[in-house]
Amino acid sequence: MTATTSTGARGASPAPVRGTRTEELQTRLAEAIVTGRLKPGAALDEVQIAAEYAVSRTPVREALRQLSASGLVEIRPHRGAVVAKPDHAQLRDMFAVMGELEALSAGLCAAQMNRAERTALEELHQSMAGLVRAGDLDAYSVANIAFHVGIYRGSHNSYLAELASATRRRLAPFRRAQFEGRDRLARSHHEHSLVVQAILRADSARAATAMREHIGLSARAWDDLSRASSESS
Repeated sequence: MTATTSTGARGASPAPVRGTRTEELQTRLAEAIVTGRLKPGAALDEVQIAAEYAVSRTPVREALRQLSASGLVEIRPHRGAVVAKPDHAQLRDMFAVMGELEALSAGLCAAQMNRAERTALEELHQSMAGLVRAGDLDAYSVANIAFHVGIYRGSHNSYLAELASATRRRLAPFRRAQFEGRDRLARSHHEHSLVVQAILRADSARAATAMREHIGLSARAWDDLSRASSESS
C-alpha cells in the first residue's frame, strides 16, 4: 500500500506545495494521517510522494523524519517509512505536559507582559473572531500558533518558551487536526477569551487555570475526532 491523499485517491493531482516545502508537506501528510485518510501500516514511498506534491525527495525525506519525531510515521532501516499506529497513551502524556507548560506560561504572562505585549495579544485574539465567523480553518490554525507562541514569549522566560515550543511542534499535527471537529473553532476562540481576560486582569492563577483547561479540551477534541475516524473506517 502506498501513500495517497484524499484527492490522490480520486485520481486528481494535489496542488504543488507552496511556502516552506518541508513544513507544508509535513502538514499535508500529517493531516492525511491523523484524519485517517492514510491508514496505519500504509507505506510512504518517497518517490511517489515527491511526484504527487511536485517536490524533490529532499523535503519529502525531511518531512518524514519530522513526522517520525511526532510518532506519526515509523521509519524502518532499509525498508522505508510507514504510517505508525497512534500511541494514545503517549499522546495523553504529551498533552498533559503541554497543558502544564502552557498554564505556567499563561500565569507568567499575567504577571510579566508589558503593555505593548498585552495589546498585541488582545488584537490578535480579536482578529481571530473573524476567522471563526468565516470558518477559515487554515487561517485560524496559523493565527492559533501565533497566539500560543506569543504567550510563550510573553512569559519572559526563555527556557520555558523553548520547552513549550518544542512540545508544541511534537503535538502540532494533532492540535491542527482537532479543529476539524464540530464547532471546535468557536469553542477554541471562547477558551482563548478566558485566557486573555485573565492575562489582561493580571490574574495569574486564573490565566493558568484557563489555559490548562483549554489544552485539556483540545486533547479531548482530538480524542473525539480520532474515535470517530476509527469508527468510520
